[in-house]
Amino acid sequence: MNTLVKPVRLGTTWSMRLGATLRTNRWPDRTRLPVFAAFILVAYARMMWHVFGEATGHVGSDFLAFWGAGRLVLAGTPQASYDLAAEHAAQLASHTGQLVAYVNPPPYLFLTAPLGLLSFPAAWLVWALGGWAAWAWLCRRLLPDAPLAVVASPVAYLAACHAQNGFVTGMLLIGGVMLLGRPGALRRHEWAAGALFGLLIIKPHLALLVPVWLIAGGRWRAVLGAAGSASALCLLALAVFGWATWAAWPHSFQVSAALLAQDGGPFFARMATPYALLRIWLGSNVALAGQAVITLALAGLVWRATRSFGVNAGTGALMLAATCAASPYLFSYDLPFLIQPVLWLVARARAQGWRQWEKPTVIALWLAPLATRAMALPLDANLMPFAALVLIVLICTRLRRDQLSIKG
Repeated sequence: MNTLVKPVRLGTTWSMRLGATLRTNRWPDRTRLPVFAAFILVAYARMMWHVFGEATGHVGSDFLAFWGAGRLVLAGTPQASYDLAAEHAAQLASHTGQLVAYVNPPPYLFLTAPLGLLSFPAAWLVWALGGWAAWAWLCRRLLPDAPLAVVASPVAYLAACHAQNGFVTGMLLIGGVMLLGRPGALRRHEWAAGALFGLLIIKPHLALLVPVWLIAGGRWRAVLGAAGSASALCLLALAVFGWATWAAWPHSFQVSAALLAQDGGPFFARMATPYALLRIWLGSNVALAGQAVITLALAGLVWRATRSFGVNAGTGALMLAATCAASPYLFSYDLPFLIQPVLWLVARARAQGWRQWEKPTVIALWLAPLATRAMALPLDANLMPFAALVLIVLICTRLRRDQLSIKG
Protein backbone atom coordinates (compact mmCIF):
# COMPACT_ATOMS: atom_id res chain seq x y z
CA MET A 1 0.00 0.00 0.00
CA ASN A 2 1.45 3.34 -1.07
CA THR A 3 1.50 6.09 1.52
CA LEU A 4 1.40 9.68 0.39
CA VAL A 5 4.13 11.59 2.15
CA LYS A 6 3.71 15.36 2.19
CA PRO A 7 6.91 17.32 1.65
CA VAL A 8 8.14 19.26 4.65
CA ARG A 9 8.77 22.90 3.95
CA LEU A 10 11.73 23.53 6.21
CA GLY A 11 12.01 27.20 5.34
CA THR A 12 8.37 27.87 6.14
CA THR A 13 8.54 25.91 9.40
CA TRP A 14 11.70 27.73 10.51
CA SER A 15 10.27 31.16 9.69
CA MET A 16 7.03 30.33 11.51
CA ARG A 17 8.95 29.25 14.61
CA LEU A 18 11.11 32.34 14.49
CA GLY A 19 8.05 34.53 14.08
CA ALA A 20 6.34 32.86 17.03
CA THR A 21 9.47 33.23 19.15
CA LEU A 22 9.76 36.95 18.38
CA ARG A 23 6.04 37.58 18.70
CA THR A 24 5.93 36.04 22.17
CA ASN A 25 9.19 37.72 23.23
CA ARG A 26 10.94 34.45 24.10
CA TRP A 27 14.15 35.60 22.44
CA PRO A 28 16.51 36.97 23.42
CA ASP A 29 16.18 36.12 27.09
CA ARG A 30 17.80 38.19 29.80
CA THR A 31 20.83 35.90 30.17
CA ARG A 32 21.84 36.37 26.53
CA LEU A 33 21.63 40.16 26.45
CA PRO A 34 24.90 40.80 28.40
CA VAL A 35 26.72 38.47 26.01
CA PHE A 36 25.40 40.33 22.97
CA ALA A 37 26.28 43.66 24.57
CA ALA A 38 29.82 42.45 25.31
CA PHE A 39 30.32 41.43 21.66
CA ILE A 40 29.05 44.84 20.56
CA LEU A 41 31.53 46.55 22.88
CA VAL A 42 34.38 44.53 21.37
CA ALA A 43 33.27 45.71 17.94
CA TYR A 44 33.09 49.29 19.20
CA ALA A 45 36.68 49.09 20.45
CA ARG A 46 37.95 48.18 16.99
CA MET A 47 35.75 50.81 15.34
CA MET A 48 36.82 53.52 17.80
CA TRP A 49 40.48 52.77 17.15
CA HIS A 50 39.86 53.26 13.44
CA VAL A 51 37.93 56.50 14.02
CA PHE A 52 40.64 57.79 16.35
CA GLY A 53 43.24 57.17 13.65
CA GLU A 54 41.17 59.13 11.14
CA ALA A 55 40.42 61.96 13.58
CA THR A 56 44.08 62.46 14.43
CA GLY A 57 45.25 61.79 10.87
CA HIS A 58 44.26 63.67 7.75
CA VAL A 59 40.50 63.08 7.87
CA GLY A 60 39.86 65.28 10.88
CA SER A 61 36.92 65.42 13.26
CA ASP A 62 34.15 67.75 14.43
CA PHE A 63 36.12 67.89 17.66
CA LEU A 64 38.66 70.16 15.96
CA ALA A 65 36.24 73.06 16.46
CA PHE A 66 36.08 72.51 20.24
CA TRP A 67 39.81 71.97 20.64
CA GLY A 68 40.70 74.98 18.50
CA ALA A 69 38.27 77.18 20.42
CA GLY A 70 39.80 75.96 23.68
CA ARG A 71 43.28 77.01 22.52
CA LEU A 72 41.99 80.44 21.55
CA VAL A 73 40.31 80.90 24.93
CA LEU A 74 43.54 80.01 26.73
CA ALA A 75 45.40 82.44 24.48
CA GLY A 76 43.14 85.21 25.80
CA THR A 77 41.23 85.69 22.54
CA PRO A 78 37.89 83.86 23.00
CA GLN A 79 36.23 86.14 20.43
CA ALA A 80 38.57 84.70 17.79
CA SER A 81 36.77 81.36 18.11
CA TYR A 82 34.25 82.70 15.62
CA ASP A 83 36.87 83.89 13.14
CA LEU A 84 37.60 81.20 10.54
CA ALA A 85 41.15 82.36 9.92
CA ALA A 86 42.00 82.35 13.64
CA GLU A 87 40.29 78.98 14.11
CA HIS A 88 42.25 77.53 11.21
CA ALA A 89 45.51 78.80 12.67
CA ALA A 90 44.69 77.26 16.04
CA GLN A 91 43.64 73.97 14.50
CA LEU A 92 46.86 73.69 12.47
CA ALA A 93 48.55 72.47 15.67
CA SER A 94 46.53 69.26 15.34
CA HIS A 95 48.49 68.44 12.15
CA THR A 96 45.35 67.12 10.49
CA GLY A 97 45.23 69.83 7.83
CA GLN A 98 41.48 70.25 8.37
CA LEU A 99 39.24 73.15 9.41
CA VAL A 100 35.95 72.83 11.31
CA ALA A 101 34.06 76.02 12.18
CA TYR A 102 33.09 76.66 15.79
CA VAL A 103 29.42 77.71 15.99
CA ASN A 104 28.34 77.04 19.58
CA PRO A 105 27.27 80.00 21.77
CA PRO A 106 29.81 81.63 24.12
CA PRO A 107 28.74 79.69 27.27
CA TYR A 108 30.00 76.54 25.58
CA LEU A 109 33.52 77.95 25.75
CA PHE A 110 33.62 76.95 29.43
CA LEU A 111 33.72 73.33 28.22
CA THR A 112 36.23 73.91 25.44
CA ALA A 113 38.79 75.86 27.47
CA PRO A 114 40.22 72.89 29.42
CA LEU A 115 40.58 70.91 26.18
CA GLY A 116 43.10 73.43 24.91
CA LEU A 117 45.53 72.37 27.65
CA LEU A 118 45.99 68.96 26.01
CA SER A 119 47.40 67.77 22.73
CA PHE A 120 44.75 67.08 20.11
CA PRO A 121 44.89 63.25 20.40
CA ALA A 122 44.80 63.36 24.20
CA ALA A 123 41.95 65.87 24.23
CA TRP A 124 39.98 63.75 21.73
CA LEU A 125 40.31 60.67 23.93
CA VAL A 126 39.43 62.52 27.14
CA TRP A 127 36.38 64.14 25.54
CA ALA A 128 35.05 61.05 23.76
CA LEU A 129 35.80 58.35 26.33
CA GLY A 130 35.37 60.56 29.39
CA GLY A 131 31.98 61.70 28.11
CA TRP A 132 30.98 58.10 27.43
CA ALA A 133 31.94 57.07 30.97
CA ALA A 134 30.15 60.00 32.65
CA TRP A 135 27.00 59.46 30.59
CA ALA A 136 27.00 55.72 31.33
CA TRP A 137 27.48 56.38 35.05
CA LEU A 138 24.36 58.54 35.10
CA CYS A 139 22.24 56.36 32.82
CA ARG A 140 23.01 53.07 34.57
CA ARG A 141 20.33 54.07 37.09
CA LEU A 142 17.67 53.77 34.40
CA LEU A 143 18.04 49.97 34.41
CA PRO A 144 20.40 49.09 37.28
CA ASP A 145 20.65 45.36 36.52
CA ALA A 146 21.65 45.86 32.86
CA PRO A 147 24.61 48.28 32.77
CA LEU A 148 25.97 46.79 29.54
CA ALA A 149 22.74 47.72 27.74
CA VAL A 150 23.65 51.31 28.54
CA VAL A 151 27.39 51.21 27.84
CA ALA A 152 26.94 49.33 24.55
CA SER A 153 24.10 51.51 23.31
CA PRO A 154 24.59 52.64 19.69
CA VAL A 155 23.70 56.23 20.68
CA ALA A 156 26.78 56.21 22.89
CA TYR A 157 29.05 54.97 20.12
CA LEU A 158 27.74 57.62 17.70
CA ALA A 159 28.39 60.44 20.17
CA ALA A 160 31.84 59.10 21.02
CA CYS A 161 33.08 58.44 17.49
CA HIS A 162 32.13 61.95 16.39
CA ALA A 163 33.59 63.41 19.61
CA GLN A 164 30.61 65.72 19.62
CA ASN A 165 28.58 67.10 22.55
CA GLY A 166 25.79 64.50 22.67
CA PHE A 167 26.95 63.16 26.02
CA VAL A 168 26.81 66.61 27.63
CA THR A 169 23.34 67.47 26.32
CA GLY A 170 22.15 63.92 26.93
CA MET A 171 23.16 64.05 30.59
CA LEU A 172 21.40 67.39 31.05
CA LEU A 173 18.15 66.12 29.50
CA ILE A 174 18.19 62.72 31.19
CA GLY A 175 19.30 64.17 34.54
CA GLY A 176 16.40 66.61 34.54
CA VAL A 177 13.89 63.91 33.63
CA MET A 178 15.29 61.58 36.30
CA LEU A 179 14.99 64.23 39.00
CA LEU A 180 11.41 65.13 38.12
CA GLY A 181 10.40 61.60 37.21
CA ARG A 182 11.06 60.05 40.59
CA PRO A 183 7.92 59.50 42.69
CA GLY A 184 7.37 62.29 45.20
CA ALA A 185 10.08 64.55 43.82
CA LEU A 186 11.00 67.17 46.41
CA ARG A 187 11.11 70.91 45.90
CA ARG A 188 14.89 70.88 45.66
CA HIS A 189 14.66 68.27 42.92
CA GLU A 190 12.45 70.58 40.87
CA TRP A 191 14.89 73.45 41.19
CA ALA A 192 17.83 71.17 40.34
CA ALA A 193 16.05 69.68 37.33
CA GLY A 194 15.23 73.16 36.06
CA ALA A 195 18.85 74.20 36.51
CA LEU A 196 19.99 71.26 34.38
CA PHE A 197 17.50 72.08 31.64
CA GLY A 198 18.60 75.72 31.68
CA LEU A 199 22.19 74.71 30.95
CA LEU A 200 20.96 73.51 27.57
CA ILE A 201 21.35 77.12 26.50
CA ILE A 202 24.55 75.70 24.97
CA LYS A 203 22.34 73.83 22.46
CA PRO A 204 18.81 75.18 22.97
CA HIS A 205 17.08 73.40 20.08
CA LEU A 206 17.41 70.14 22.02
CA ALA A 207 15.29 71.65 24.81
CA LEU A 208 12.46 72.54 22.43
CA LEU A 209 9.78 70.49 24.24
CA VAL A 210 11.09 70.87 27.79
CA PRO A 211 9.03 74.04 28.50
CA VAL A 212 5.91 72.29 27.15
CA TRP A 213 6.45 69.37 29.53
CA LEU A 214 7.17 71.56 32.56
CA ILE A 215 4.35 74.06 32.03
CA ALA A 216 1.79 71.36 31.22
CA GLY A 217 2.71 69.65 34.48
CA GLY A 218 2.65 72.87 36.49
CA ARG A 219 6.31 72.54 37.54
CA TRP A 220 6.90 76.25 37.89
CA ARG A 221 9.91 75.89 40.16
CA ALA A 222 11.62 73.93 37.40
CA VAL A 223 10.66 76.61 34.87
CA LEU A 224 12.14 79.31 37.08
CA GLY A 225 15.20 77.17 37.76
CA ALA A 226 15.76 76.75 34.02
CA ALA A 227 15.38 80.46 33.34
CA GLY A 228 17.70 81.27 36.23
CA SER A 229 20.50 78.88 35.27
CA ALA A 230 20.35 79.87 31.58
CA SER A 231 20.53 83.56 32.48
CA ALA A 232 23.31 83.00 35.02
CA LEU A 233 25.40 81.02 32.54
CA CYS A 234 25.02 83.69 29.87
CA LEU A 235 25.95 86.47 32.31
CA LEU A 236 28.94 84.48 33.52
CA ALA A 237 30.06 83.98 29.92
CA LEU A 238 29.68 87.72 29.38
CA ALA A 239 31.78 88.49 32.45
CA VAL A 240 34.51 85.96 31.62
CA PHE A 241 34.74 86.14 27.83
CA GLY A 242 33.60 89.72 27.28
CA TRP A 243 31.09 91.45 25.07
CA ALA A 244 33.35 91.09 22.03
CA THR A 245 32.83 87.32 22.12
CA TRP A 246 29.05 87.69 22.18
CA ALA A 247 29.26 90.22 19.35
CA ALA A 248 31.41 87.80 17.32
CA TRP A 249 29.11 84.81 17.77
CA PRO A 250 26.58 85.88 15.06
CA HIS A 251 29.41 85.65 12.52
CA SER A 252 29.17 81.86 12.85
CA PHE A 253 25.58 81.98 11.63
CA GLN A 254 26.96 82.45 8.13
CA VAL A 255 28.53 79.01 8.27
CA SER A 256 25.26 77.40 9.34
CA ALA A 257 23.37 79.36 6.69
CA ALA A 258 25.77 78.15 3.99
CA LEU A 259 25.28 74.54 5.05
CA LEU A 260 21.50 74.85 5.12
CA ALA A 261 21.48 76.56 1.72
CA GLN A 262 22.68 73.36 0.04
CA ASP A 263 20.21 71.62 -2.24
CA GLY A 264 21.01 68.21 -0.81
CA GLY A 265 23.97 65.93 -0.33
CA PRO A 266 25.60 64.26 2.69
CA PHE A 267 24.81 67.10 5.10
CA PHE A 268 21.04 66.55 4.99
CA ALA A 269 21.42 62.77 4.73
CA ARG A 270 23.29 62.84 8.04
CA MET A 271 20.60 64.92 9.76
CA ALA A 272 18.14 62.74 11.68
CA THR A 273 15.08 65.01 11.43
CA PRO A 274 11.83 65.12 9.44
CA TYR A 275 12.97 68.46 8.04
CA ALA A 276 16.06 66.90 6.46
CA LEU A 277 14.09 63.96 5.10
CA LEU A 278 11.46 66.22 3.54
CA ARG A 279 14.16 68.58 2.27
CA ILE A 280 15.77 65.74 0.31
CA TRP A 281 12.49 64.40 -1.04
CA LEU A 282 10.31 67.48 -1.55
CA GLY A 283 12.39 70.64 -1.26
CA SER A 284 12.92 73.37 1.31
CA ASN A 285 9.45 74.96 1.37
CA VAL A 286 7.64 71.68 1.96
CA ALA A 287 10.31 70.69 4.49
CA LEU A 288 9.79 73.84 6.54
CA ALA A 289 6.01 73.51 6.49
CA GLY A 290 6.11 69.80 7.21
CA GLN A 291 8.52 70.19 10.13
CA ALA A 292 6.38 72.98 11.57
CA VAL A 293 3.28 70.77 11.48
CA ILE A 294 5.16 67.83 13.01
CA THR A 295 6.70 69.98 15.76
CA LEU A 296 3.37 71.54 16.71
CA ALA A 297 1.64 68.15 16.67
CA LEU A 298 4.27 66.61 18.93
CA ALA A 299 4.19 69.60 21.27
CA GLY A 300 0.43 69.11 21.50
CA LEU A 301 0.88 65.41 22.17
CA VAL A 302 3.36 66.05 24.99
CA TRP A 303 1.07 68.73 26.43
CA ARG A 304 -1.99 66.48 26.39
CA ALA A 305 -0.17 63.46 27.79
CA THR A 306 1.40 65.49 30.60
CA ARG A 307 -1.93 67.08 31.48
CA SER A 308 -3.44 63.59 31.69
CA PHE A 309 -0.64 61.65 33.38
CA GLY A 310 1.41 64.36 35.10
CA VAL A 311 5.15 64.93 35.13
CA ASN A 312 6.79 61.55 35.61
CA ALA A 313 9.33 59.23 34.02
CA GLY A 314 6.79 58.10 31.43
CA THR A 315 5.81 61.52 30.14
CA GLY A 316 9.48 62.50 30.36
CA ALA A 317 10.26 59.54 28.09
CA LEU A 318 7.57 60.76 25.69
CA MET A 319 9.01 64.28 25.73
CA LEU A 320 12.50 63.00 24.90
CA ALA A 321 11.28 60.65 22.19
CA ALA A 322 9.22 63.45 20.65
CA THR A 323 12.26 65.76 20.77
CA CYS A 324 13.95 63.44 18.29
CA ALA A 325 11.32 64.31 15.66
CA ALA A 326 10.29 67.79 16.83
CA SER A 327 13.69 69.47 16.53
CA PRO A 328 14.46 70.49 12.95
CA TYR A 329 18.24 70.46 13.46
CA LEU A 330 19.58 67.31 15.05
CA PHE A 331 22.16 64.67 14.14
CA SER A 332 22.67 61.07 15.18
CA TYR A 333 25.43 62.09 17.60
CA ASP A 334 22.84 64.22 19.47
CA LEU A 335 20.76 61.17 20.44
CA PRO A 336 22.24 59.81 23.71
CA PHE A 337 19.12 61.18 25.45
CA LEU A 338 17.08 58.44 23.70
CA ILE A 339 18.44 55.80 26.07
CA GLN A 340 15.94 57.01 28.69
CA PRO A 341 12.74 56.37 26.67
CA VAL A 342 14.03 53.02 25.39
CA LEU A 343 14.99 51.76 28.85
CA TRP A 344 11.76 53.15 30.34
CA LEU A 345 9.89 50.85 27.96
CA VAL A 346 12.05 47.93 29.09
CA ALA A 347 11.43 48.68 32.76
CA ARG A 348 7.65 48.96 32.24
CA ALA A 349 7.56 45.75 30.21
CA ARG A 350 9.41 43.88 32.94
CA ALA A 351 6.94 45.17 35.49
CA GLN A 352 3.76 44.57 33.48
CA GLY A 353 4.75 41.98 30.92
CA TRP A 354 5.86 42.23 27.33
CA ARG A 355 3.25 42.79 24.64
CA GLN A 356 3.40 40.83 21.40
CA TRP A 357 6.42 41.79 19.28
CA GLU A 358 7.43 44.41 21.84
CA LYS A 359 10.83 43.03 22.80
CA PRO A 360 12.21 42.73 19.24
CA THR A 361 10.74 46.15 18.47
CA VAL A 362 12.49 47.75 21.45
CA ILE A 363 15.76 46.06 20.48
CA ALA A 364 15.34 47.42 16.95
CA LEU A 365 14.76 50.90 18.38
CA TRP A 366 17.87 50.52 20.53
CA LEU A 367 19.82 49.78 17.34
CA ALA A 368 17.98 52.28 15.13
CA PRO A 369 20.25 55.35 15.52
CA LEU A 370 23.30 53.44 14.31
CA ALA A 371 21.42 51.47 11.66
CA THR A 372 19.75 54.54 10.17
CA ARG A 373 23.04 56.45 10.25
CA ALA A 374 24.82 53.61 8.45
CA MET A 375 22.14 53.52 5.76
CA ALA A 376 21.80 57.30 5.41
CA LEU A 377 24.49 57.95 2.80
CA PRO A 378 23.73 54.89 0.62
CA LEU A 379 20.02 55.77 0.68
CA ASP A 380 20.61 59.52 0.58
CA ALA A 381 18.09 59.79 3.43
CA ASN A 382 18.17 59.31 7.21
CA LEU A 383 15.18 57.21 8.28
CA MET A 384 15.55 57.91 12.01
CA PRO A 385 12.29 59.97 12.14
CA PHE A 386 10.32 56.78 11.41
CA ALA A 387 12.03 55.00 14.31
CA ALA A 388 11.21 57.98 16.53
CA LEU A 389 7.55 57.70 15.52
CA VAL A 390 7.47 54.02 16.51
CA LEU A 391 9.09 54.88 19.84
CA ILE A 392 6.50 57.59 20.47
CA VAL A 393 3.63 55.20 19.73
CA LEU A 394 5.01 52.53 22.07
CA ILE A 395 5.39 55.04 24.90
CA CYS A 396 1.89 56.46 24.40
CA THR A 397 0.30 53.01 24.47
CA ARG A 398 2.30 52.13 27.59
CA LEU A 399 1.14 55.30 29.32
CA ARG A 400 -2.43 54.48 28.40
CA ARG A 401 -2.03 50.94 29.70
CA ASP A 402 -0.62 52.24 32.98
CA GLN A 403 -3.64 54.52 33.38
CA LEU A 404 -6.09 51.69 32.67
CA SER A 405 -4.34 49.38 35.14
CA ILE A 406 -4.55 52.06 37.85
CA LYS A 407 -8.25 52.59 37.19
CA GLY A 408 -8.84 48.87 37.09
